[in-house]
Amino acid sequence: MPYQPRPMRADRVVVHFLRTPHFLSYSSFRILAKPFASRWTYKCKSPPLRWQRLKATKKQIVVTCNYEARRRGLHKLELISEAKKKVPDLIIVLGEELGRFRDASKLLYRYLEGFTWSGKVEKLGFDEVFLDVTDIVDYNLKLLNPHDLKHSFFCLDRNDPTVGFPFDATAIAGHVYPPDYILPCPHSAPNAHMDVLTARLILGSHFAQRLRLGLEEEMGYTSTVGISTSKLLSKLVGNVNKPKAQTTLCPPYDIAEDDGGGHTATTLGSNVTKFVDSHEIGKIPGIGFKTAQRIRNHVLSRPPDFGVGQGWGGTKESVSVRDVRRFPSMGSELLEKVLGVPGAERGIGAKIWGLIRGIDDVEVQQAKKIPTQISIEDSYGRIDTMAQVLKELQMLATSLINRMHADLVEDEDDPDSRSKKRWIAHPKTVRLSTRPRPPLNDEGARTRSFNRISRSGPLPNFVFDLSSSVDSIAERLVQECLVPMFKRLHSPQGSWNLSLINIGVTNMVETASDESGAGGRDIGKMFRRQEDVLKEWKVEDRPVAPGPIPLGASTTEPAEGHHAAEPSAGHEAVDTIIAGSEDTLHPTQDSIDEDEWDDEGVDESHERCGICGAVMPAFAMSAHERFHSLDE
Repeated sequence: MPYQPRPMRADRVVVHFLRTPHFLSYSSFRILAKPFASRWTYKCKSPPLRWQRLKATKKQIVVTCNYEARRRGLHKLELISEAKKKVPDLIIVLGEELGRFRDASKLLYRYLEGFTWSGKVEKLGFDEVFLDVTDIVDYNLKLLNPHDLKHSFFCLDRNDPTVGFPFDATAIAGHVYPPDYILPCPHSAPNAHMDVLTARLILGSHFAQRLRLGLEEEMGYTSTVGISTSKLLSKLVGNVNKPKAQTTLCPPYDIAEDDGGGHTATTLGSNVTKFVDSHEIGKIPGIGFKTAQRIRNHVLSRPPDFGVGQGWGGTKESVSVRDVRRFPSMGSELLEKVLGVPGAERGIGAKIWGLIRGIDDVEVQQAKKIPTQISIEDSYGRIDTMAQVLKELQMLATSLINRMHADLVEDEDDPDSRSKKRWIAHPKTVRLSTRPRPPLNDEGARTRSFNRISRSGPLPNFVFDLSSSVDSIAERLVQECLVPMFKRLHSPQGSWNLSLINIGVTNMVETASDESGAGGRDIGKMFRRQEDVLKEWKVEDRPVAPGPIPLGASTTEPAEGHHAAEPSAGHEAVDTIIAGSEDTLHPTQDSIDEDEWDDEGVDESHERCGICGAVMPAFAMSAHERFHSLDE
């Protein structure tokens, strides 16, 4: 069957930020394993470490290393002993304290979030951020002047057209893929001689460059940026020009179905297919180690040969996306058979087949102000006494309280409030998890296990006391909550050996505030502010002097049937100029103009009684007549 080209979804502009990925420019190392830390913060803390061959470690393995160390043959997730053999002058830095990394990550995330209109800002780990900037790009696309594209202006605020920056709409900012790409008719209007997708990418590249340079100038951190129409493509294309640069994946984006006979989308000139084809199958985001391994096994018809010292998952044999896509009969059905093992995701074949062809319609998630959970853990060589457990629980609880204060407490914006801080959410559940080591088997070896056991319970309210010290709250949490939970997991009289302890809080409930999505309104703040809020609608009873009345004018016309009284002897008539309301006669409800009730004024739906003259709706007349008959 002949293949049919299918256009990709090209109605979005997605920007991927990888903050300070180049150690030579901004730090000497980073940490990207559990617990995660970030590569860019160390530059600010340790400038002398720049240009040194560095690695960061967690326990006895290399978590990550900088480019200088990688040039010497180091890889992530290899033993420290092996790393020292390769690079004797290696500088090793422990990276277990993550507080400053979280603070910096949050600060930079908020910086990027402040430039979006839709709120679609998704953070991945400490370093990566996806931004969906479609709305702001489309808004500025309508503002372009086709007669003067070189002197365009990018507006950053809908309500203030002066907030923004000038840019050249005839060129893409930064690098492009493919490198020899030439814009069609760059000096013409995008909507006339240039497709809308290209115009969107031009605007997106200039917006991304503005954020990238602002991040460096204002915060002191560099970043690598990718611009495309999906999370998959923007993440991949951002890796092309590392470090401290940005790359835009240029059209055409058309995708063609492969008919199995060698016809590919490359023949149509698709830059997406050509770009994705060049990657190793395990490098595609969304394709994990085991999934990639099963695909390699099927394409090679045997397990691939693994290298030594390449880190976990390293392989000597590379299977490219092109090899997989051009494999005979390759498609979603075949991948479903290869990958559809028990426990696999439903429809995994269609999902992976889409990723292989560069198709990813996953939306950038809305920014979440409140985390779903907060947890702290650490691993150990051996924990088998209650004294050791108490010591570790105290350290973990202190770190947990500090994390809660960093993520769930903000400055109080109410000047009348007694407290300077407020909780934006209250976790309701605390959880304790441990990972016991299995006992030795008959051969004296130990079966490796990653299974955890957990207990959970309600989080005590004293944890939310901002006036108490963190250490005192942590100590009380350990004694009153965590120790009883631990004893339900492991008997103090029993024998156990722990390799990991984790404590966390979850089941977040947002507190009352004026922001959208909050858990209601703050009643106390509403009462304190009601005077100012209701001021413009407040009615006050103030004495007001009567206004002047023109000479000769009467304050009111006398009702019919009433005559103005003549002044009695010895009394003067009341001067109408200074007459008050009680000095004049006003028509009342009883003073009705009888002409209003003549026959001509009766509505057609009403009738007048011939006996008493009463006027009433027509449907009530029969009952009224029966009333008169009773009197007779």
